[in-house]
Amino acid sequence: MLSRMKLYNYFRSSASFRVRIALQLKGLTYDYIPVHLVKGDHKTGDYAALSADRLVPLLETEEGEHLSQSMAIIEYLDETHPAPPLLPADALGRARVRALAQSIACEIHPLNNLRVLKYLVRELKCDDEAKNAWYRHWCREGLEAFERQLAQLPAATYCYGSTPTLADCCLVPQIFNAQRFDVNFDGLSRTMAAFEACMAHEAFQKAQPSACPDFEG
Repeated sequence: MLSRMKLYNYFRSSASFRVRIALQLKGLTYDYIPVHLVKGDHKTGDYAALSADRLVPLLETEEGEHLSQSMAIIEYLDETHPAPPLLPADALGRARVRALAQSIACEIHPLNNLRVLKYLVRELKCDDEAKNAWYRHWCREGLEAFERQLAQLPAATYCYGSTPTLADCCLVPQIFNAQRFDVNFDGLSRTMAAFEACMAHEAFQKAQPSACPDFEG
């Protein structure tokens, strides 16, 4: 007998947020298992034994298998629960959406995640002002590249087309984080229009950090 999926995640984690959006878009139920990154829960105890990379999110499937890395998890969900699809039906469309998603997940996020920011402070002795300047620089540069990509695509409600895709699952958490660090969004008209369209969608509202049981204001 299959059990419910379990998502080990942290309310503020962008990667976790991506997966929560995908689960909500697909209407999938799951058990929410909080892992507090700031307190180091991901590095110790039972979770460390489960997660080889000691990061979040980690999805436990109905069959009891464990999957890491948000992009892989979302594509697994898309393949095993294909409606509604998070990738276009055509190969070119899928490549376009993956490129947008990876521009955030591979270019912006790795430079700005919690462990990098902690390293800047603890090992390189950067103060908060320098750390925040680092975040704003790389986030803004990445979002400008994202905007240029969108400008080369046909007009759309979301990042690509009239329904949310993998790209939107990545964009929204990145904008949430950027808002916390006061990143300048001037000139990012297509990017922010896609974000606003997403935030009018119930699935994105239900997946946001403030809706999580471990939320800390």
